Amino acid sequence: MAQIAILGYGIVGSGVAHVLDKNRDVISYNAGQEISVKYILDIKEFPESPYNNLFVDNFDVIVNDPEIIAVAEVIGGAGAALDYTKRCFEAGKSVITSNKELVAEFGNELFKSAKKNNVSYLYEASVGGGIPLIKPLSQCMTANSITEIYGILNGTTNYILTDMQRNGADFSEALHDAQKKGYAEADPTADTEGHDTCRKICILSSLAFGNRISPRQVPFEGITNVTGNDIRYAAGLGYKIKLLGRGRIVGDKASVYVAPHLINTDSLLASVDDVMNGVVIRGNTVGSVTFCGPGAGKLPTASAVVADIIDTVKYSAEHNRIVWEDHCPDMTADPDLLESAWYIRTNVSREKIEKEFGNILFADDTDNETIFITGVMSKKKITDLLNRGISAKSLFRILGDH
Repeated sequence: MAQIAILGYGIVGSGVAHVLDKNRDVISYNAGQEISVKYILDIKEFPESPYNNLFVDNFDVIVNDPEIIAVAEVIGGAGAALDYTKRCFEAGKSVITSNKELVAEFGNELFKSAKKNNVSYLYEASVGGGIPLIKPLSQCMTANSITEIYGILNGTTNYILTDMQRNGADFSEALHDAQKKGYAEADPTADTEGHDTCRKICILSSLAFGNRISPRQVPFEGITNVTGNDIRYAAGLGYKIKLLGRGRIVGDKASVYVAPHLINTDSLLASVDDVMNGVVIRGNTVGSVTFCGPGAGKLPTASAVVADIIDTVKYSAEHNRIVWEDHCPDMTADPDLLESAWYIRTNVSREKIEKEFGNILFADDTDNETIFITGVMSKKKITDLLNRGISAKSLFRILGDH
């Protein structure tokens, strides 16, 4: 029997305990032995929990117990979780995590610590919830040189944009609805401003391109500037607006950023609505592969955590560590140099726009606004053109093969 502990009994932690209990037989079969939760660490009390006899409030109980071989860290954040993870490694215990902040900010440090202490560190659940992404990137696609990875990585923002598109809601209305349904936090800043997506695309890009991409190197913007008018105008042009995290190889560097994009409604990614996530990975031999599914939630995320627990127990002698390097600190390229077509909403006349931009596509004008799509150009180029007297009320990239 393999004894483990769970750090944190929130949404994901309670889901991990539930999945291990509910699927005990199939998990034991797949792991090669029974997996049993010996402790659950939380400062709160849960007297009605079916696992209330497992709760402890002192981490030392867990880290000093030689029977514990692995720990599921589902606390979140980079405070106690970082300290506990390091101490687990030093005590010879493997760690499985869903903590995207910890992996994005401190992955390299933790990989080295896990290696030094001859234990495993796995993080499938840190990106995409229940969607398999980390293992396909590190195993199934290793015959490819990954050229690009992008996708919808935040269910909250995707739900808000879907509500605006389907029901004509404005941003504040859609956000309030998401909060009522539990899809958005009381303080939604990490989601709506793009912080969450930034951490996730950093993890995926670091793994895809083999070199650490720090969140501090990645420019990001959220969806707070997307209006109902933008949603409607984009739909009239055959597009949906989605918040994308995107990493793309440019020469010997990687251009990584987060921003709203217009996506053609005919594409598979445009059909990924509500709280679902979708990720496209492009390899130089396989072409484009798309992964879609529940990107968050109690049981989908717990499913990914438990799968990593099974791997850790089954292959305990191999000490799994899916890592990237940190050999090129200036790996990132300026996303403003990437070329794409652009969606622009402005009050400037068509005549002025045609004079500066030349051959472009106009949408039907309403509300005294002019909406148009540019040719393919960099943001630097488009900024130069806009500085000639065209004030953009909205400016979004259009996803394409450029």
